[in-house]
Amino acid sequence: MADIQRTLVLIKPDGVQRELIGQVIGRFERKGLKLVGLKLLSLDETILADHYAHHIGKPFYDSLVKFMMETPVVAVVLEGNDVVNEVRKVVGSTNPREADAGTIRADFSMDVAGNIIHASDSPENAQIEISRFFNDGEVFSYNKLTDPYIFG
Repeated sequence: MADIQRTLVLIKPDGVQRELIGQVIGRFERKGLKLVGLKLLSLDETILADHYAHHIGKPFYDSLVKFMMETPVVAVVLEGNDVVNEVRKVVGSTNPREADAGTIRADFSMDVAGNIIHASDSPENAQIEISRFFNDGEVFSYNKLTDPYIFG
């Protein structure tokens, strides 16, 4: 049986400012992942303190929060087989200069501070993060004709 999961992706302010939204989402669609949630939203210090709680007190925390509030971000929920790991393969290493060629970070960025995208790092964190950025009724369930798991 397939391990169907959901995960969160945030296209960060640098991705929005550089008009990469369509290209980033297209990578996941071409991979065969299903888009089940999508919205543009402005983040505030409260939600960022929750999202980046593991970075509070680190030297870069204040600049990270300021950066994430510069422009709206695009929040995306993707669904698919082992989606957390598959998305992280498409996204690439946190440090774009260490990311594999062909990944989003390798192709679109040069440094950690402007690495275009956030992706959940585990199925458990994905559930927490999805509920942080999406309300009930904003994530959808539907079948695509290409969903291999609806035929088996």
